[in-house]
Amino acid sequence: MKPRLRALMPQYLLCLAAYLLLLVMGLGTAIAQDGKSSSDPRAVKFNFDQDAVGQTPAGFTSYATGDGPAGKWVVQVMADAPSGKQVVVQTDAEAMDNRFPVLIADKEDYADVDLSVKGKAISGKGDQGIGLVFRFRDPQSYYVVRANALENNVRLYKMMDGRRKQFAGASVRVASMLWYTLRVVARGDHIICYFDGQKVIDVHDATYAQGKVGLWTKADSVTAFDDLTVVKP
Repeated sequence: MKPRLRALMPQYLLCLAAYLLLLVMGLGTAIAQDGKSSSDPRAVKFNFDQDAVGQTPAGFTSYATGDGPAGKWVVQVMADAPSGKQVVVQTDAEAMDNRFPVLIADKEDYADVDLSVKGKAISGKGDQGIGLVFRFRDPQSYYVVRANALENNVRLYKMMDGRRKQFAGASVRVASMLWYTLRVVARGDHIICYFDGQKVIDVHDATYAQGKVGLWTKADSVTAFDDLTVVKP
């Protein structure tokens, strides 16, 4: 190698490293804008790996919403868990149609929130719902976005006086026994929902301004959840 080229080599390598760093940062931004949650130091993640198997996860409360009894939410070891080895499963297959078991994180209320979870519909003859609750005020008052493996759709509801009211939805392919990522970003009255990174709902509704977050199923749905992640935008 000629002396002049050898002298320029460190500058060339430095420029190449800077270019590659910018490229990676650009790709990360593009992924985040496409609806897939990027790594964020502000995120609070519940992966249930430190919770006792066979018990309700610590820091969560099970509520009965709609009609019928509350669900039975227990931590289980699952071979295909998205992270670690443990997940939380709603195991009670009581088939009342207007029964909506929820599991709510106790600690904090959120107004603006970026919320996601990985869910897998295991079984259910009447329903196979994977639901994400936000702005939960009480068992009669909250929002829920849910995917359904029997109906192949995502729908957004608000629970008002104990009754569900749908106000947005989209058709998507949802299969049993597969993991999907459900995500909602709520800022003020603006609500955007994503299914496996694809934006499927974009609406405005001002019924509820803040509340707790959690998980949801319906009727006889037996559903597994992992990596419930909460970020304040």
